[in-house]
Amino acid sequence: MAPAHATYAITGATGRLGGRIARRLADAGIEQTLLARTPARAPRLAGATPAPGAYDDHEALVRALRETDRVLMVSAAESPDRLHAHRTFVDAAAEAGVAHLVYISFYAAAPEATFTLARDHWHTEQHIRASGIPFTFLRDNLYADFMPALVGADGAIRGPAGDGRAAVVAQDDIADAAVAVLRGPHPHAGRTYELTGPEALTLTDVARILTAVGGRPVSYVPETIEEAYASRAAFGAADWQLDAWVSTYTAIADGSLATVTTAIPDLTGHPAAPLEQVLRTASGPPAG
Repeated sequence: MAPAHATYAITGATGRLGGRIARRLADAGIEQTLLARTPARAPRLAGATPAPGAYDDHEALVRALRETDRVLMVSAAESPDRLHAHRTFVDAAAEAGVAHLVYISFYAAAPEATFTLARDHWHTEQHIRASGIPFTFLRDNLYADFMPALVGADGAIRGPAGDGRAAVVAQDDIADAAVAVLRGPHPHAGRTYELTGPEALTLTDVARILTAVGGRPVSYVPETIEEAYASRAAFGAADWQLDAWVSTYTAIADGSLATVTTAIPDLTGHPAAPLEQVLRTASGPPAG
């Protein structure tokens, strides 16, 4: 039986996805603890209490999570030691006696996933399984909201994605799904959900939709893998980061991100938003 007054802790509330989830809980009148490396940066929400919660601070996490019923774990910022941070968080949650952990993972996470960062997510999932904490994994496809950021200053999306497809998903839909699980976790214990939008798109499709919504011509220019590494070398990023950037496109190319699921409507009761709707909502109403 669910607790009469379940306690909630949310990570990532200073970010776009965690912030969406925290605001939805606050709007529903649910009290929550917002864990943050810098609590002063946490959003000011009714019923929300900021608390220290850096993923690498085991003792602070144990104190903040002590006997918490429901915890949202948004993945830490991309870094070479992200998996270590995730394991520290999970170990603290287990020691604190967390009753249910909802982890924001990545679509088709696997130890040899084409998208390199999806491998960290798989290993995190395995650590959560081994911890004994009841869990739900929400594996997000690429964010539909992020598609405009793929466009360069010249109006081109460049990458080695070929004619592959991705079932991009809206962050608002992910947030709705996460809230649904957090508010009623028991039917979802031990379950893994692959969260997608309603259709799988090529980057040519994405460019066409961006053009239609934004009014600025956008095109997709395929690159070879070698060209992709060369064109990104000027950013001076570490090798692991370059691998992550390029493998985003190669995962599209090989079909790793193409399968559409019904997880969003199944969890939320509403259809998943197509990319065009996401972009039009983000751009707001036309000036009048």
